[in-house]
Amino acid sequence: MTEDLIIKLILSAGTLFIMFNIAGLLTWVERKQSAVMQDRIGANRASILGFKAMGLFHALADVLKMLSKEEFIPEGANKFLFNLAPYLSVVFALVGFAAIPIGGALVLNNHVIQLQAANLNIALIYIFAMMSMGIYGVVLAGFSSNNNYAFLGGMRGAAQMIAYEITMGAAIMGVIMVFNTIDLQALDRAQGAYMLGGWLPKWGVFVQPLAFFLFLTAATAETKRTPFDLPEGESEIIGYFVEYSGMKFGMFFLADLVETVLVAALMTTLFFGGWQVPYLHPDGFYFPWGAHVALSNLPVVILGVLSFFIKAAFFIWLLMAIRWTLPRFRYDQLMNLGWKILLPVSLINIAVTAAVITLLG
Repeated sequence: MTEDLIIKLILSAGTLFIMFNIAGLLTWVERKQSAVMQDRIGANRASILGFKAMGLFHALADVLKMLSKEEFIPEGANKFLFNLAPYLSVVFALVGFAAIPIGGALVLNNHVIQLQAANLNIALIYIFAMMSMGIYGVVLAGFSSNNNYAFLGGMRGAAQMIAYEITMGAAIMGVIMVFNTIDLQALDRAQGAYMLGGWLPKWGVFVQPLAFFLFLTAATAETKRTPFDLPEGESEIIGYFVEYSGMKFGMFFLADLVETVLVAALMTTLFFGGWQVPYLHPDGFYFPWGAHVALSNLPVVILGVLSFFIKAAFFIWLLMAIRWTLPRFRYDQLMNLGWKILLPVSLINIAVTAAVITLLG
């Protein structure tokens, strides 16, 4: 086994471990953040040896409860597809993280390590493909359950994916046109340039502000959470996973949280410079007023990794705040927003971006 392969395996395992645990922690964050917004205490009962840790043990208690519950398969269900569906939802959500760069180039013993598990020059296409494949878990769960309400939830999920992933793709076209790459590591490095005399970082949100809001809306719909939780709709149809119990139900719940983390990481990478820190270069800080602070490679890389996770944490908080603030759309409102508003505006943004790039040469 070569050294490069070992490094890739370590990066892959580390990235999946970190992202998977962040998604698991969000079960606690969701409870506590909603409690703060609603002036409640939130989860605080589960304890170990008298220690409650602000309710953190509730996530562990949930896992133990789901592992111990009976797994029920309804009569007439397709057993193979019924068991396969939750695994598809989780796996395709997780493997998308492989192409997310969480830091710059780390130099160890004259060996350059890119902090990206899969350093693909088509990383953006790969991530979108994995996100699109995740809908198979939703559709198969609804189809295989032999339940009309579950089937309706699966069909809603498929229709929603088609409506909003087109907008997501169209929204990022402006970013691709400006930076001329779909390699996310190269995209992060390109956002390390500066505008307005070196004061303003050339982040995607500053050169494509409309695309950012379009992507934020469409990506929120991609997570299938309020206000876009039509495939679930607990007050209407109880969703595509209505027949699931035990850990298989937990896997669908976890898949939504993993998608939330993935969407936050994408918004960080595409629009907020990824691991870039303002005025930080490979050899230290260069400030617009002329000051310079020299740094070696390791502190620079650590600051970049911290920058990435701080930005991603902000977007996770934002998505959680949206989830606990806005009411659910009606289905006709969901489709009208996707097809009649977001998609036309994203196409207009592409045309305007192309015109501006042509005029500026």
